[in-house]
Amino acid sequence: MQYKYHNIIFDLDGTLINSGPGIIHAVQYALKKYGINETDMTVLKSFVGPPLNQQFINCYNFSHEQSLEAVKYFREYYTDKGILENEVYEQIPELLKTLAENGLKLLIASSKPEKFVKNILSQHDLLKYFAFAGGSLLDGSRINKDDVLAYVLKQMQITDLNDCIMVGDRKYDVIGAKKFNLKCVGVTYGYGSLEELKDINADFIIDKPLELLSIIK
Repeated sequence: MQYKYHNIIFDLDGTLINSGPGIIHAVQYALKKYGINETDMTVLKSFVGPPLNQQFINCYNFSHEQSLEAVKYFREYYTDKGILENEVYEQIPELLKTLAENGLKLLIASSKPEKFVKNILSQHDLLKYFAFAGGSLLDGSRINKDDVLAYVLKQMQITDLNDCIMVGDRKYDVIGAKKFNLKCVGVTYGYGSLEELKDINADFIIDKPLELLSIIK
């Protein structure tokens, strides 16, 4: 079978994995260190996807130093408990199996620390489908999507960007992809809204994972 793209780059949170519960609980844990008892789910869900320290700054006017400290508190909870509070979206195992069996190269580009990315994929026996799973570093570097994409492309020695497509649920995925002139598929079943994906001009928008097959064929 012929495919238009042979390198499929996935975001993790909100695209392959519903990791919201663990992230939300970890954010609440961190905020309580500052006397903040956050219950607004719209605010809490906004932490799924983008760099954490930037969200602490955006949502609570934390200083840069406070935001980095908050990320450390976040990880106190997330490392042992939050990382287990997730589930795979329906159709994802079938999608990944189909793509891998047809010889496509599957990759991950996530703002989540690479250590956590691999741990979560292993939890659900999905790591075996990926040629490479890239993420940020625990020291807070390589957290922006374009930085992670640059890292993944370099590690895999991919030079033909026309043979790549990005799949993600937030505007950050689309923005990162556009910096490399990559086509990007926005998914509506994650944590980004249809409006967000339309406003940022995602090249394609799908409501269910298996709909990706009709785009890449």
